[in-house]
Amino acid sequence: MRLGINLGYWGLGMDADNIAVAQEADRLGYSVCWAAEAYGSDAATVLSFVAAKTERIDVGSAIFQIPARTPAMTAMTAATLDTLSGGRFRLGLGVSGPQVSEGWYGVKFDKPLARTREYVEIIRKAMSRERLVHEGAHWTLPLPGGPGKPIKLTVHPVREQIPLYIAAIGPKNLELTGEIADGWLGIFFSPEHSALSLDALTAGRAKAGRTLDGFDLCPTVNIAVGEDIKAGVDGLRSYAALYIGGMGSKEKNFYNQLTRRMGYEQAADEIQEKYLAKDYAGAAAAVPHDLIDATSLIGDTARIADRMQAYADAGVTTLTLAPSGFTLDERIQALRTGVEALERAGLA
Repeated sequence: MRLGINLGYWGLGMDADNIAVAQEADRLGYSVCWAAEAYGSDAATVLSFVAAKTERIDVGSAIFQIPARTPAMTAMTAATLDTLSGGRFRLGLGVSGPQVSEGWYGVKFDKPLARTREYVEIIRKAMSRERLVHEGAHWTLPLPGGPGKPIKLTVHPVREQIPLYIAAIGPKNLELTGEIADGWLGIFFSPEHSALSLDALTAGRAKAGRTLDGFDLCPTVNIAVGEDIKAGVDGLRSYAALYIGGMGSKEKNFYNQLTRRMGYEQAADEIQEKYLAKDYAGAAAAVPHDLIDATSLIGDTARIADRMQAYADAGVTTLTLAPSGFTLDERIQALRTGVEALERAGLA
């Protein structure tokens, strides 16, 4: 099992530290460094900077938002990043959610699965450097009756195929991810509830005549190093409450729905109710201890090694760490503990 690092969003006051974290991960032999985007910093610019400051570690978008760019633009960006980084780019995609898609980008959040399928088809056509022709429900290239003509990408990526990942939570999106992607970007993944994700991914792979062999299962997990388990859990409560309670509307919150499928229906209701009422402290307090512990790496090196073994046994191939500390020393220590725990578990 390989390790990754997730820098999250740029512009939160830790930008210089983020580069130091990426460089330390590079030195320690981490496989990939991911960067995110929502409605602040964009991931492409951040990844360009990280790639220029590192040597070996892959850089990946977790995620590029599908409503933010046309598929041809995403192909151009991916090809450029792969060239600039010397073949170290991984393309992660996701549909975002209705509030961001419609409120920020002005793109209707309808038929996200069909839109994702077409998006990936166009990207792969463009990246293959064939002349781009596509007729679908969401995009037609070239536009009919106008001056446009089929053209092809002028940039030559370092690799013939750039690894393509999709961030998915719901069963249908997970199945689509297994069918059309090279890897899966997961969140709030628990080895004890792995079937909630892996069954659908496996079904999707079967549709494409494949298995999970060679498919990168890549969840992001928070890591909090220390002897005090309760303190580690409490430090992650606000993060969990934000996603379960506030990422999306009351009717459409994918993280809240996942929490329900994991058996925490009552808690999911309470967290969302309090968060939407702006009782953020109450929402954080309502997140079950066991939910955070099951979806994170918390404790000393030995305990984290045991949990890493559980993730590996569940089929995870790249475990991406998100250090919970705010200081550079805390984040660097989490990186080093991750490597020590991986070696202790015999998974390096």
